[in-house]
This record gives sequence, C-alpha cells and structure tokens, in this order.
Amino acid sequence: MTAAFSPRVASLDDRYQRQDGTIYLTGIQALVRMLLDRARHDRTHGRTTATYVSGYEGSPLGGYDLELARHPKLLAEYNIVHRPGLNEELAATAVSGSQLAGKVGDAKYDGVTGIWYGKAPGLDRATDALRHANMIGTSPTGGALALVGDDPAAKSSTLPCSSELALAGLAMPTFYPADPAEALVHGLHAVELSRASGLWSAMKVVTGMADGASTAQVSPSWLAPDLADLPGGLRAYGYQPHARLLGAELAELERSQVLTRLPIAMEYIRRSGLNVITGARTARIGLVAAGKTYLDVRQALTALGLGEEDLERHGIRLLKLGVIYPVEPAIVTEFAAGLDEILVVEDKRAFLEDAVKSVLYGQANAPAVYGKRARDGAQLFAATGELDGDAVADALARHFAPAGIRLQERPPRERIMLPLAQRMPYFCSGCPHNSSTKVAPGTLVGGGIGCHAMVAFMPSEQVGEVIGLCQMGGEGSQWLGIAPFVTQQHLVQNLGDGTFAHSGSLAIRAAVASGENITFKLLRNSAVAMTGGQQAVGELPVDRLLALLKAEGVRKTVVTTDDPAKLRRQLSAEGEHQLARFATHIDIDVLQGQLRQRLVPVFHRQHCVPNDQPARRQVAQAQRPHRGVLAAQFDFRGD
Repeated sequence: MTAAFSPRVASLDDRYQRQDGTIYLTGIQALVRMLLDRARHDRTHGRTTATYVSGYEGSPLGGYDLELARHPKLLAEYNIVHRPGLNEELAATAVSGSQLAGKVGDAKYDGVTGIWYGKAPGLDRATDALRHANMIGTSPTGGALALVGDDPAAKSSTLPCSSELALAGLAMPTFYPADPAEALVHGLHAVELSRASGLWSAMKVVTGMADGASTAQVSPSWLAPDLADLPGGLRAYGYQPHARLLGAELAELERSQVLTRLPIAMEYIRRSGLNVITGARTARIGLVAAGKTYLDVRQALTALGLGEEDLERHGIRLLKLGVIYPVEPAIVTEFAAGLDEILVVEDKRAFLEDAVKSVLYGQANAPAVYGKRARDGAQLFAATGELDGDAVADALARHFAPAGIRLQERPPRERIMLPLAQRMPYFCSGCPHNSSTKVAPGTLVGGGIGCHAMVAFMPSEQVGEVIGLCQMGGEGSQWLGIAPFVTQQHLVQNLGDGTFAHSGSLAIRAAVASGENITFKLLRNSAVAMTGGQQAVGELPVDRLLALLKAEGVRKTVVTTDDPAKLRRQLSAEGEHQLARFATHIDIDVLQGQLRQRLVPVFHRQHCVPNDQPARRQVAQAQRPHRGVLAAQFDFRGD
C-alpha cells in the first residue's frame, strides 16, 4: 500500500494565513508576517491594537513597501496602516508620533505599534530623528521597531553598510535574525521589549536574510518572558512617553533611558532565550557569532569536518547571539567559564569582540579573546567586505592548526573565469535616461543616487566627465566646493524625481543660495525605478513643480517632452506655462549649450539689517556677491 503524499507546505498563501504549522517565506515576507503575528497575539490576549508602518525604500528592504502594498485587505483586517515616508527622517518622526497617539488625542485603540524601515544610509539620515524618538520613548501598549537594511558587500549601495555601531549609539536594543524563520520570532520579541522598557528596538536585516527564503514553524502559543520580578525595583511596562524635551523633564528622560529603560531591556534580553550556548559542556575553545554570520560559522565547521560529536571531542563551544546590543553579560560569563580562548566571528569592525572583552575584563581566569587579529597579531577575520562560509573556514583552519585539532582536508579552490561576454550596466530599453544623460564632450557631470548613477560606467564622450557620486540629496553640492578653485564655470547635475522629493530639492536650494552655475537635469518619470518602480512620494504635478522651482529662485526652466502641445494642455493653473520653455528631445543638445552659456549676473543675496544702522547696511551691500544663472531642465514622462 502506497501512502498518500502530503506536502508540509500546502500553499504559498499560507505564509500569511496559517497560524500553526510549517510555512515557506522570504525574508521580506517574514517582515510582513511579523506584523500580523503581533496583531494576532494582541487579539488573543484581549488587546485591540493597530500598527503604523513608515519608511523609505532601499535595498535590501527595497521590496518591503511593495509587499505591504500587495495585501491591502489583509493589512486592513489587522488595523495595519502603511504610509511610505517622503524620506527616512520624516518617516521616523511620524513613527515616533504613533507612540503619542494615546496622549494627545482621543485614542481609537489600546495602543499603536510603530515600524520604521530604511537601509543603512537612511539610518544615517534619520539619526537625529531617531535619537529624539528613542529619548521620547514608546508606549507600553504600542512599542516601536526600526528595521535597518545592511548591505555589507555594497551589492546595491554606494557604500558598504554595517549599522550596529550607529544603533548602539542611539541606545536601541538590536536584534539580528539569521534567516526568515528567526525574523518572525525576533519581531515578536523586539516589539515586546520595546513595550516593556520604553525604548525603541532595532533589527539588523542583512542582504542574505532579506533576499533568502526558508521554511518556518509558526504557532499561536508564543509567550513573552515573565518580567514580574525584576531586580532593583525596576518595573516593566510602566514607562509613559512624552515629547517635552526641555529643562528638568529632558534631564529626567535621560536618567530614565540610562538608569531604568536600558536595564529593563537588558533583563528582557537575558530572559528571552535568544542568546544560546551549544557544543561541548567542558570546552577549551569558544566561538561567538550572530545572525547570518553564525550560519557561516556552522557551514565552515561542516566544511572542516567538525560535526557535533567532533565539537564535543575537541572541546569547542558556540555562543549564538540573537541580540547584539546590548550584549547581555551573564550569558558571556557563563559561556566563558573554563575556556582557554574565545574567537569572535563578525563582519566589519570589531563590535561584538570589543563587547565580549569588556564583559570579561578583570574577571579571574578570563580566556583570551581573538577576532579580527590572530594570536600573532596577523589579520584573521577581514574587517572589509563580507564574510562567507569559505572565508570563515580558512580563518578557523589557520587558528585551529596550532591547537592540534585535526580537520578534514579541503580540496583546493580555484576561481575559474568562464569565457562569457561581459555587459556593463546600462539603461533599460526605452528609458528616457538614454537621451537625457547625453551631454557635449568635456562637460563636467555630477552623478547621484538613482539609475543615472550608471553614467559612471559609460563612455565620457557620451555622458561627460563624471566627477563621482555623493549621498542622496547632496546632488550638485560637491560643485559648490569645487567651483571657486577651478577654471571651469559650469556643472550638469543629473537628478531623479524620487530623489528630488526625498531631499534633492534642498540641493537645488543650496545651489541657488551659493550662486554657482549648475544645470540640474531632473528626470520626471513618476517611478523610483531602482527599488521596484514605486511612485515617488510627494511628487508634484508639472504646474506646481514649475512654480516651486521659480519660487526657489531657479532662473530658467526648460521642459523637454515628446509632445509639448499635450503638456501645455495638462497645465491647469492659468499662466503657469509662462514659467518654462517647452521643447522636444530633438532640441536637447542645443538647449544644454544655451543653458551652459548663460552666465550673466541676475540677482543678489538679501541681507536683513536694522534700519537705524546705515553703516552696517552699506557694508552688507558691498559684500553682496553676484550670482550666475541657475538653470533647471527636466524631462516629462506623464503622470
């Protein structure tokens, strides 16, 4: 008799609906599912809560907002409100506001859970807002969680990313899940810790976790740690947030954060069970790792032929940290007992290594701690790039050899370059960037965040002499520090409409304020293409955009379009078409030449001087600098 086949995962739709059993989901989907699990847990315990989600797209979280947008009915069923932010800073402030909903108005829910998302550069931009938010604190029935996308190998970023130091500086307890299954559990704990302590929590989401997929066991029986008997008179779930950041109240908020809220968070971490010791009971060597890097360590041990029995025989013990800030000292002390040495494996700088050393410093018979450097001071684990299983295995083999640990011989690895045609990144077929990025040979061009960054790979005779990239929102500002010291008198700066709404409008304002001669080429195609094709939040219709540019002081604006007559008809405000000249793409080379040559002084800086101080007025007038024309050109691709 043949048994009937019964798949463990019945349907991919179960990733969000099934509440008990096995599901299959990606890392991004796990970050959506955790919102539903949080709401279900609250309902099970008789609480009527809502969730507010805001942030800004960017890999490895580039698809998070898209996945949320695919399930509007499911989100509405669980009172989950998703509002993409204009930029990361303003989104963080909005999420902070969700924690005050029960304090400044008539609350409709028992509490609101706030979720902020952004990649590491977004965390950098939002640091001031998040520092304020964490000082203000979180509601005991709400809680706030920052999802931070880290791209350690800069696969889709201008810089390698590692955020744990920044998050520690913000005093945010930081969770680091290794895979989608762990992200579900960590998400529940992160919000609960935030409610219990009054602090924001953070979750480090690396590219491998976000892009990966795995099965996960789900159950409605999850329970938070019991915090009824905290030491030192601490009381969980008692903090009440407020935003009166002045005087004595600010001082009290700081004392609360350092002396009450962080100790409660530390106790939560200790009782959560997310930091786990495995391996030999009587050991001499300890390995410490967290998140995705812990999986690399396990893969490396397998490659070296060290299974569970071998770890026991050789006396090797492992500590897996689920929470990387603050590092809970009791688990480190317990792990270190009896060890001769500890090896900390982590990407980038020595963060966990320093934390482990800090815990063990001054303890009797403390083991030696290694990580970035080996016993002889040579590099062991690289502080650049991204570790993988092979790199970890190579380092472990070098470190284990003097200890007499016999390892499985690994075959030599050779990288073979296959004779395949190589293709540099280029714009998609039909993309307006194919024509809008063309300039006269020798033109200085500024790159930026967006598809137009690919001009850095393209021939200079087509796209000009590209001076390089800068952070999002800084487009053109490099020229302000270059122009006074070179003979060239003009820069062409590419700018996307998504970046313009995010922060690029301030770069145009800075250029106007400086008086330097820049032609901004604003591509208006109504899509943030590099992160999934989202509509640019805060995008303006053409008439309002033209009016805004004029109000900001832009002296000349040219709109290039394939159908100038159609665009004129779309301009609703009477007279607005007088603000710009319209042209087809056939004229683009001629137009760029005209904009480049318009260098006559046209307006001056205004100085506010008291009327009764004529001498100071004369000095101010004498110091007023002349300015060159700032020209803006943008492509129109429809609403």
